Amino acid sequence: MLKRLNKALPGLVLGIIIYGLLLQFTGMWLVEDRLRYTTGLWIGIGCALFMAIHMAVTIEDAVSLGTEDGAKRKTIAASMFRYTVVLIILIVITYFNLGMMLPAFFGVLGLKFSAYVQPLFERMGKKRR
Repeated sequence: MLKRLNKALPGLVLGIIIYGLLLQFTGMWLVEDRLRYTTGLWIGIGCALFMAIHMAVTIEDAVSLGTEDGAKRKTIAASMFRYTVVLIILIVITYFNLGMMLPAFFGVLGLKFSAYVQPLFERMGKKRR
């Protein structure tokens, strides 16, 4: 299903999850409150997954609009929506003490990590074939 949206999306999602697992296993040894660390991290990873899928849907919708001006407005509005949702989630995490803010932020950065590492995964996948 993800591949129908965008060819690169499955690799991006896989990279985000691998990044989350790496942070989970390394960070568990560095913090005292492991439960709040874990919840914060995986809420952040969930935000990164939401952002990746929402970006793919937005790009598909913007391309199908046909006009450059409409596509530009669509992508700007969608970007503002994504950042607002992530900001609200981070504020809720902090306010209700649902998890640690820093691991949640690092979880959101999983999208960046995955975007940088995704071409490497792609090359490794082509070599195996």
